[in-house]
Amino acid sequence: MSDATDASPSFLPLLAQRFTTLIWQCLDADLTKSALFYAERYFSLDSTNHDARHLYATSLLRASQIHSALFLTNHPEQEQCASCFEIKAKCCTALGRHRQAREALELAVQIPAYTPTPAMALRTARAFPEEAVLHARSGLQALKGNLPDQARTSLRQALALNPMLWEAFEGLCQLGSIPEIEDLFPSRPAPIKRSMHDEPPLPPPPRAPVPASAGLGFFTPELNGGGAHTLRRPDVLPFRLGTVHPRESLFSDTSSFAPDNSVLQAHHRFRAPTSQNSRPLSSADEAGPAHKRLRPNAHSTAQPSLLRPPSAALTTAKSDSDSTAATTTARAKKARPALTHFNLFSSSGQPSAAQPKARAAAAPADAAGTRRSARLMGGGTNGTANGGATKAAPPPARDRRRAHTRTRSRSTESDGDDEPSVGSPRSDGSSWAAAAEQAAQDAYDAELADQYIYDLMRLFASATRALAVYDTALCMEELDKLPHKHQRSPHVMAMVGRAHYERTDYMAAERAFQAVRMLEPYRMWDMEVYSTLLWHLRRKVQLAFLAQELVAIDPRAPEAWIAIGNTFSLERQRAQALACFRRAQQLDPGCAYAFTLAGHETIDEDVDKAVLAFQTALRADPRHYNAWYGLGTCYLRMSKIRMAEYHYRKAAEIHPNNAVLLGCVGMAVERRGDRGGALALFNEAVKLSPENALVRYRRAKMLIGLKRYEAAIKDLEVLRDTSPDESNVVFQLARAYRLVGDGVRAAQMLAVARDVSPKSVGKIKKLMETVKDEEAVPGGGEDEKMDER
Repeated sequence: MSDATDASPSFLPLLAQRFTTLIWQCLDADLTKSALFYAERYFSLDSTNHDARHLYATSLLRASQIHSALFLTNHPEQEQCASCFEIKAKCCTALGRHRQAREALELAVQIPAYTPTPAMALRTARAFPEEAVLHARSGLQALKGNLPDQARTSLRQALALNPMLWEAFEGLCQLGSIPEIEDLFPSRPAPIKRSMHDEPPLPPPPRAPVPASAGLGFFTPELNGGGAHTLRRPDVLPFRLGTVHPRESLFSDTSSFAPDNSVLQAHHRFRAPTSQNSRPLSSADEAGPAHKRLRPNAHSTAQPSLLRPPSAALTTAKSDSDSTAATTTARAKKARPALTHFNLFSSSGQPSAAQPKARAAAAPADAAGTRRSARLMGGGTNGTANGGATKAAPPPARDRRRAHTRTRSRSTESDGDDEPSVGSPRSDGSSWAAAAEQAAQDAYDAELADQYIYDLMRLFASATRALAVYDTALCMEELDKLPHKHQRSPHVMAMVGRAHYERTDYMAAERAFQAVRMLEPYRMWDMEVYSTLLWHLRRKVQLAFLAQELVAIDPRAPEAWIAIGNTFSLERQRAQALACFRRAQQLDPGCAYAFTLAGHETIDEDVDKAVLAFQTALRADPRHYNAWYGLGTCYLRMSKIRMAEYHYRKAAEIHPNNAVLLGCVGMAVERRGDRGGALALFNEAVKLSPENALVRYRRAKMLIGLKRYEAAIKDLEVLRDTSPDESNVVFQLARAYRLVGDGVRAAQMLAVARDVSPKSVGKIKKLMETVKDEEAVPGGGEDEKMDER
C-alpha cells in the first residue's frame, strides 16, 4: 500500500479526522490498547502534528505508560503548545511530581489566544458502549479467567460487529486458533472517484398521478385531459434517469431528488438540453418567462390578465368550450411554486406581490387555450377558443426554448443589466458544477481515508497473526509491505525483534530491540524478551544497564524484575535470580514468563519445584511453549521418556518452526530406542534452521551412534567453523577422526581442545584411551557425560 503522504492534500485532513474519531471511541470504551495502536499509527504518519502527538500521549497515559507519555510531550525539538503542557501536567501528577505539574499548568495559562486542537477540544462521549465493545470486554475477561471457548465466541462476535476493535483480535491471537485474515477482515475494493457521468442511473419514478410540474416517468406516456397521448421518443435518452426539470423547485413536495447524488448531479439538471424526453412546456411555462418584467409596448395585451386575481383566470378557463384548456390551466396553477422560486431572482431585482398570482394568467385565456389545444392535437391542426380566429401551429419545443432564451437575453440587455440574475440556471451552472465537483472529491477522500485505515489494520493483523502462530517468515514479509513511516514505529520494531528472537537469529533481534529503545526509551513492554535475548548473547554489561534503567522507570513493572533476575542468572547467582522472578510473579500473577524462568532456575536443584513452576505458568498461559519445553526437560531428567516426549511434542505443536524443539523431540524418541525416527526429526530440524548449532550437534552425535562417521564429520566441521571456541565440538570431531582412522587430524583437534579448555585434560586422556583400545561404544554414557557443561 502507498504511504499517506503520497496522497492528495485533501486526503490527509479526512484521514486525521478518522483517526481522531476512532481513537476517542476506543478510549471511551476503555479499550486502551486499541486506542494506543491507532494513535501510534496516526503519530507515525506525521510526528510534527501536535494533534497526533496529543492523542498518542493521552493513549499512553491511559495505558499506564506514564514515562513514555511524558517523554512524548516534552520533546526538545518541538515547540510545545498549551495542550502539551496540559498532558505533561497530568503525567507529572500521576508520578507524584506536583510542583512540575503546577509549572506546566502555569505555562499553559500564559499562552494567549489558546485554541484547543481537535484532539483536546470538547466532545460528547457515548453514554453507554455499543454491543461490539461489550462482547470484546466479555471475551477479554473470559481469556483472563482461563475460559477459552467463551472468550473465542465473544471475541468473534465483537469483530463481526466492529472489525476495528484491535484488542479483540489480539485476544484471538492469544488463544491460538485464529481464523484466516480474509475471513475476519474481508478485502474491500479500491475507492473510485465518481463523477456526473459515472454515477449509476437512478430507478425510474413510480407510476403515480403527479402534477405536471413534477414530470412523468421517462417511459410513461403523458396523460392529457382530452385523452390524447404525447409519447416519448425511445431513441433520444436523457443524461440520466430520474432527472427533473430545472423549474422543479427544491421546496416542491413532488421533487424526486435522490439523496446520494442530488448534489453531484445538480448542474446536469440545469444544463441538460431540452428534447422530447423532457416534459412538454405548459402554457404557463411559455407565458411565465416572457412576463418577468412588465413592458407596456411588448406586452400591453397581457397586462389585464396579470392584474386579475387567480379566480378570474379560473373563470375564464371554465368558460372555454375546449375541455383541454381547463386541464392546462389547472396544471399551470400547480406549477406556481416552482416558477415563483426561479422568478424571485429575476433581472428586475424586486419581485412584486402580484407575480405569484399572475403566473396562472400570464396570457389571455383564448391564446392559452388555443395554443394548448393545438399542441395536444399534434401541432398540425388548427384549433379555436371562444369562437376566435384560427391560430397557426406553434414551433417545436426545442425551437420554442431557443426562442425564449434569445428573448430573455435581448430583454436583459435592453434593460441595461450587465450580468444575468444570480438565480437563473445559466448563472448558477458554474457554481453548481464547482459544488458538485467538491462534493464528489470530499466523498472520494472520505472513502480513501477509511480504506487506508482498514488496509493498514489488515496488514498489521496479518503480521500479528503470523507472529502468534510463530510463522516468522510470513510475519517479516507482511511487515515489509507497510509504509516506511510505520516500519520505523516502536510497535513494528518490537515485532521484528520478537520474530528474529523466535527464529533464534539473536544478532538481528538485538539490533531491532536497540532501535526500539531509541524510538521509545521508556518502553516497558517486550523488555522481558530483550533481557532474555541479552542473556543468550552473554551481554553482561548491556543486561545490567537495561535492568537498572527499567527499575528506575517503573519499579513495580514485572519486566524490570525479570531483567534483574536474568542479570543474576547470567552471573550464576541463582538464589538472587529466583528471588527476582518471584517478585515479578507477585507484581503480576498472570505473567507466565516469570514462572517459567523460575522453573528453569530451580531445575538443577529441585526438579519437583521446577515442575510446579512450569505448571503454574501453563495455567496462566496455555500456549506458553517454553513452559511445555521445561516440563519435557524435567520429565527427561526423571527418566520419564514418554512424558518427556509428550510435552516436547506439545511445545513443537505450538511453535512448529522452532528447530530446538524438534531436536528435543528427536532426542526423546532416540531415548526410547527409535533411532530412525529420531534421525528423521533431526534432519527436519536442520533443514528448518541450518544455522542452529545445537540441532546440528545433536544430529552429529546421532550419526556417530549410527556409525555414519563421514556424515557426522561434515556436521562437526561446519560447527567448528561457526563455533571454534566450543570444546564439545572439538572433542566430538577428534573422536570421529579417530574412528575413521585419521590420527593426524585427531591429534590436531585434541591439541586445539587443550588450548580452548585447559581444564578438560582428563576428558582428552579418556577419549584417547577409548579410541586407542578401539572399543568405543558410540552414543554411550561417556559421551553424555562429556557433553555436560
